[in-house]
Amino acid sequence: MPDFFEILGTTRSMRRLKPDPVPDEMIKQILEAGTAAANGANNQTWRFLVIKDPAIKKAVQIWYKKAFDEVIGPRYATSAPPPGMTAERYTRQRGAVEYLTEHFHEAPVWIVACLKDGANPTRGAGASIYPAVQNMLLAIRALGLGSTLTARHLMHEKEVEAALGLPPGVHSYAILPIGYPMGKFGPVGRGKLSDFVYLDKWEQPFPAVAES
Repeated sequence: MPDFFEILGTTRSMRRLKPDPVPDEMIKQILEAGTAAANGANNQTWRFLVIKDPAIKKAVQIWYKKAFDEVIGPRYATSAPPPGMTAERYTRQRGAVEYLTEHFHEAPVWIVACLKDGANPTRGAGASIYPAVQNMLLAIRALGLGSTLTARHLMHEKEVEAALGLPPGVHSYAILPIGYPMGKFGPVGRGKLSDFVYLDKWEQPFPAVAES
């Protein structure tokens, strides 16, 4: 297994996944990692829906593609590369996003990360599910599998959650498509640490990261 900090630095989105089956024992390990995460008051209101049924995945993929056609695709076409990414790499990322859009339903396993958060979830609700999502992404990477955190389906939330069969008071926060990656793991593309970190006052440099 790779070193922990290597895992952190190479857990990038893997959007091209093989259709080969993923053993249930691996999925169990990933879920156990998720439930080890921090959550509000340890109430454990998270729920994880494992999806293998091709019909359910295809029903969701229709809305997933609709969101790409309406919002995500045009955004990529008009946006500059984010910090730490060249134009060439950004173009490759867009290609990977398009690939995932067309093949989303072919990933052998999905984990849908949900919360029992009632009718009107607050801004802080995600604090009880996204740490679990990140834990699962790290576990997926450690096991040599690939995934990406996607919440695009929330652009058509009601339709997708109906397709997923979620009961009232339960909402999805992310879908993790999981499979063996077609590509190779590598460093994540990020800007300089000094561009994001301040000391005591907004935009006051933190000397410890001045060269980072």
